[in-house]
Amino acid sequence: MKVTGKLTPIKDHVLVTDLYFGEQKTKSGLIIRDDNGTARGVYPRWAKVWAKGPTNIDDYKVGEYVLIEHGRWTRKIDCDVGGEEITLHRVDVDAILAVSDEKPNELQIGAEFSTAPDEHKPEDFGAR
Repeated sequence: MKVTGKLTPIKDHVLVTDLYFGEQKTKSGLIIRDDNGTARGVYPRWAKVWAKGPTNIDDYKVGEYVLIEHGRWTRKIDCDVGGEEITLHRVDVDAILAVSDEKPNELQIGAEFSTAPDEHKPEDFGAR
């Protein structure tokens, strides 16, 4: 499904674009495969603020990048805005951890990134 036209978030909602899920390529040419949906793929992600609702008074502006807790965004919304196709996500305002006026380097994932097979399964974290 694709939405055509102008989208305006309501209340304090935030719409973001450039939320990265695909494989990454380092400056030296190494390709790091997509890890979303795996145990090692659980980490915060950066996204660019595309629009804010009228009552959102938080410390970030449209065009800045925000760091979002893992999984605190909606599924994608494909939009055609003025002939430009973009993918948007609505994020949980309370899950925004940091802000940057420049695009952060996505390869700054942290020590949890590993090329080893997943050692944990989702059911390992369930209630007993």
